[in-house]
Amino acid sequence: MLNYFIFLFLASCSFVVQDNDKPQIIKKHLAHKCSRSRTANDDVSRIMLHFCSIAPEEPDNPYDLDKILALFENNGVSAHYIIHRNGQIYELVSEDRVAYHAGKGKLPFSPSFENSLNGHSIGIEMTAIGSEKDMMMFMSKERYAQIDKKHIGFTEEQYAALNWLLKDIMSRYPAIKKDRQHIVGHEEYAPLRRTDPGELFNWKKIGLEK
Repeated sequence: MLNYFIFLFLASCSFVVQDNDKPQIIKKHLAHKCSRSRTANDDVSRIMLHFCSIAPEEPDNPYDLDKILALFENNGVSAHYIIHRNGQIYELVSEDRVAYHAGKGKLPFSPSFENSLNGHSIGIEMTAIGSEKDMMMFMSKERYAQIDKKHIGFTEEQYAALNWLLKDIMSRYPAIKKDRQHIVGHEEYAPLRRTDPGELFNWKKIGLEK
């Protein structure tokens, strides 16, 4: 009986699973202004990974989810999913809509997607803070030094949730292959303005090379 209660306690503190190891996905939809309806031309063939936090504004409390989502809405941006530090997955935009997560840019190996990747991708945010180098365009060195080291980088629970979510998404979109031309970082698409998921993200933990 004691082991049973320990199991329940641990399950409530980390990556949440249900029947058949399917995680609980909580719907926390953003305002429609942060996305648009998907059209017949919006064929999905890519997944883009991101990190997010409010560290530049609140280095002592960088992962307040409500404030992060308010920031998205205030700026009219979004992603389809966000994976929190404990591995909890939230759906922010349904997959039948185009999330505004990629913006302007170009994949060096797929130039046809120049400034149009929003319509051809699923966006996944992870609450994480990059290295000092990754964050320098968003905050000062002094501000970065105020962040508790436990908040920097990604958690094992996030990697576990991401692996499940990638597999789940790819089961619905056969055009998405498990390789680095189809699962990309924001930094590859818009290197002059974005650094995520950054040098602290371990691509090997999702079965890929950097």
